[in-house]
Amino acid sequence: MTRSALLVLADGRFPAGGHAHSGGAEAAVKAGRIRDAAGLEAFCLGRLHTTGLTAAGLAAAAALGHDPYELDAAADARTPSPALRAASRRLGRQLMRAARATWPGPGLDALAAAFPRGAHQPVVLGATARAAGRGPEDAAHCAAYETAGGPATATVRLLGLDPYQATAVLARLAPVMDEVAARATAAAREGVDALPAASAPLLDITAEQHAAWPVRLFAS
Repeated sequence: MTRSALLVLADGRFPAGGHAHSGGAEAAVKAGRIRDAAGLEAFCLGRLHTTGLTAAGLAAAAALGHDPYELDAAADARTPSPALRAASRRLGRQLMRAARATWPGPGLDALAAAFPRGAHQPVVLGATARAAGRGPEDAAHCAAYETAGGPATATVRLLGLDPYQATAVLARLAPVMDEVAARATAAAREGVDALPAASAPLLDITAEQHAAWPVRLFAS
C-alpha cells in the first residue's frame, strides 16, 4: 500500500478514540506542571523518552509480526498503573474497530478474536500499521507522535493555549520523535526481550489520582 496510509493512521481525525484522552496532561495542568508552551514541551519530552519509547517499541514489534500474546503481556508488565492499563485497552478496542473498518483483513480479525476485551493500544497500533502495509519504523513513528500530539491537543483545550504555540512545540520535538522511533525499531528487531521498558512513575501516580476525580474533561 502507499505511504499515504501512514498519514491516515497518524491523522488526529482517525476515529481511534484518542481525542478523549490527555496522556496525563490534565493531571499535570491541575498540578501546575503545565502552565504554558514551555511546560508542555518539557512534559512531552519526558513522555517521549519514557512511555513514548516503550509504546513505540511495542508498536514496532507488532508491525514486525511478533507474537501478540507476548507483546500484550509485555505491555501489561510495562504499565504498572491499573488506570493506564484500562485506558490502553479501551484505546486498543476503539482503534481496532476503526482499523478493521479501514483495512479489513485476517490479521486484525485474529487479533480482535484473541483479545475480546481489547489488546493494549500500541500492540493494536503496530498490527494496524502492518495491515495497512506499513513497516515497524512507521508504526514506531505513529506511536511517538501520539505520545506528544495527544497532550499537545489536550493542553490547547485545558488551558486555552495558543494552538500555534502547541504546534510549534511538536515541530521542535520532531527530531526527538525520530530518535525515539529509531531506537524503538532497532530494539524491536532484536526481539520481545529487548523491547524498551522505560518508566514514568509520576505519570502512573497521577493517572491513579486522575481516575478518582469526580469531574474531569478527559478519560485519562
